[in-house]
Amino acid sequence: MSSGPGLASSAVPQAENGALRGVTALVLAGGFGTRLRPAVGDTPKALAPVGGRPFLHYLLRYLSSHGVQDVVIGTGYGAEQIRTYCGDGAPWGLRVRYSHEAAPLGTGGAIKQAEGLVTSERLLVMNGDSLVRADLDEVLAFHEQRAALGTIVLVRVPERARFGSVALREDGAIAGFAEKAAEGTGWISAGVYLLEREVLADIPEGRQTSVEHEVFPRFVGRGLYGFTCPGEFLDIGTPDAYAAAQAFVPAWFGDPGNEQAERAVRG
Repeated sequence: MSSGPGLASSAVPQAENGALRGVTALVLAGGFGTRLRPAVGDTPKALAPVGGRPFLHYLLRYLSSHGVQDVVIGTGYGAEQIRTYCGDGAPWGLRVRYSHEAAPLGTGGAIKQAEGLVTSERLLVMNGDSLVRADLDEVLAFHEQRAALGTIVLVRVPERARFGSVALREDGAIAGFAEKAAEGTGWISAGVYLLEREVLADIPEGRQTSVEHEVFPRFVGRGLYGFTCPGEFLDIGTPDAYAAAQAFVPAWFGDPGNEQAERAVRG
C-alpha cells in the first residue's frame, strides 16, 4: 500500500457524468483467502471485516459512487455468505446478480463464466480483495480515446520484485509483462480492467484460465493499454496488508464502521 498527505480527509470520488452508468461491473470474489484464515477464520476474503464493515461493502460503494448500476459478483468459496450480505444490491443503489464457480476457474475462467450476465458492450472487472484510488471515469475516457480492447489500471510500487510488473510504451500501450520483475520501482496491475467483448470472446470456456498470464499477453500489440494511476492501492491478501487496511479504507471512505455488519458476517 502507498499513501499520501490528506488521506483521512479524502472522500470517495463522485461520478460527474455517469459515463459508467450503462457498464456492467464484475467483482471477482471467489477466493479462499488462505493466508487470512488466522485473522478472519472461515469468512470469505471479500467479506473480511475492515473498519467494522465487510471489505465488499467498500467495493460496492466505490462502484456506486462512479455511477455503476449493474454489478455481477463472481462467487466461489463462501458464496452463500456473500449472497446473504449483498442481496440484490439495493442498499448501495445497485442491481447485484451472481455468477457462481462450482470449482475454481481462475480469473479468466470466472470472467468467461459471467459473460452471459454482461448487459453492456464492455465489462469493468475488479478483484474482490483490492482497492485502488482511481477515477473510473478517467479510466473509461482513456480507454475510449485509444479505442482500446482492454485497459489495465496500473499503480507504481517502490519494490516490484514480488509482483509481476508491466512494461509500457510512450502512448500507454502495454509492451509486455514480467512475472518475476527486477528490483526497484515499477508499474504493477491494480486488479481493475476495462474489457471489450472481443477480449471476453478470446477466453476459453469451461476450464481454469488466468486472464493475467494467458489472455492479456495475447493482446500485447493488439489494443491492450495501461492506465497509470497515482492514487493509493492496497490488497488485503496478506496479514500485513489486511492490518493496514483497517485504518486506510475507512479513512478513504469517511466511514466510521458498523459493528452490526461485522457481527452479521462473522455469524
